[in-house]
Amino acid sequence: MDIYYIERKSGKKQKEIVAGNKFLEWIYDTKPGNTLLEIFVKKKLFSSIYGKFQELSFSRKKIKDFVGNLSIDMTEAERECIDEYHNFNDFFARKLKKEARPMSFDEEHLISPADGRVLAYENLDKDKLIQVKGSFYTLEEFFQDKNLANEYDKGICIVVRLCPADYHRFHFPDNGIPRTTRRINGRYYSVNPIALRKIMGIYCQNKREITLFESDSFGKIILAEVGATCVGSIIQTYKTGESVGKGDEKGYFKFGGSTVILFLKKGQLKVDKDILLNTKLGLETKVNMGEVIAKKN
Repeated sequence: MDIYYIERKSGKKQKEIVAGNKFLEWIYDTKPGNTLLEIFVKKKLFSSIYGKFQELSFSRKKIKDFVGNLSIDMTEAERECIDEYHNFNDFFARKLKKEARPMSFDEEHLISPADGRVLAYENLDKDKLIQVKGSFYTLEEFFQDKNLANEYDKGICIVVRLCPADYHRFHFPDNGIPRTTRRINGRYYSVNPIALRKIMGIYCQNKREITLFESDSFGKIILAEVGATCVGSIIQTYKTGESVGKGDEKGYFKFGGSTVILFLKKGQLKVDKDILLNTKLGLETKVNMGEVIAKKN
């Protein structure tokens, strides 16, 4: 199955290069694959073992082909030479040069917290959030908190899906104060559209970490990171209760495609029209961390 998205800068429709595409299609589209998925792949043990291998020095050998196959621009990285990385996870969680991700510091602009492909929804129905067309989940299932679900009903949801080729550190979308992250254990299904179309409620089934962020400009925002197949860990690097600046690092994912989801209350902002239009057409919009994705009402 081919996956397409809109490259925001050009406005053109692009075909996504999917790492491990044949494996994903076999796992999610065949009976033997489904069996292996349910018995082993979706469980923590598989992703933990795979993640441990990415920490070993011999995993460095994968970096060159990974960079070439996925057309990763290493001139953006603080360490441009692949020989400088100790193992694959060291490379995967690489830091970028500050100038590689310019951002807006206008207090009325909400920036993307990560590189990725964005879908956005306004006026949420807490009992019927869209995972992909024809597949839904509820806020209460996602938060595992009925009161919190009611609080964000009729609000805004912005989903940023990270592919293996993307920069895998995530950041704060505004100045503010982050509170404690609540960890919810779960499965490790892929968050690729191939899997999202097959497995109901992946975001509610997968491991996730939920942070209440008191934004200076947009009130209380929920920042959630969702794990996926082969994501060894979600690492939080911020300090609870300490003020942060817009664009400051919040954490990073170890190997694997992953997702960052933002929930905002009704009336806090207006999502950019191009992102909303593409979402209605069933297409994600490719953005980089720091790009403006919404503006204050």
